[in-house]
Amino acid sequence: MTAIADPDCLFCRIVAKDIPADVVLDRDDVLAFRDVNPQAPTHVLVIPKEHIPSLEAVVAEHGELLASLVGAINEVAAADGISGGFRVVTNIGPSAGQSVDHLHLHVLGGRMFGWPPG
Repeated sequence: MTAIADPDCLFCRIVAKDIPADVVLDRDDVLAFRDVNPQAPTHVLVIPKEHIPSLEAVVAEHGELLASLVGAINEVAAADGISGGFRVVTNIGPSAGQSVDHLHLHVLGGRMFGWPPG
């Protein structure tokens, strides 16, 4: 079992398999699972297994991890048949709608999206 990086973090507990999730991709450094409150036919959260509070906390040393996150996003999109037409969203802070303080990227697709969002 993986040690929980932040025992108060929902996503760290999912990474540690203390909380079940509908996992669609599991790599050494990245986990992707379906959102429990989907906002589109495809709504998958892609997270680093390392606890990083938000995109705002990413530093240069995370470059390889960011590349892995993008690769995972593209793999999820291809697996769900939404390549070429999907949205990737991340929220930073409560005023932007971040409800879990762990970097997560929403992969949304399978329907039309308007602009501006939110």
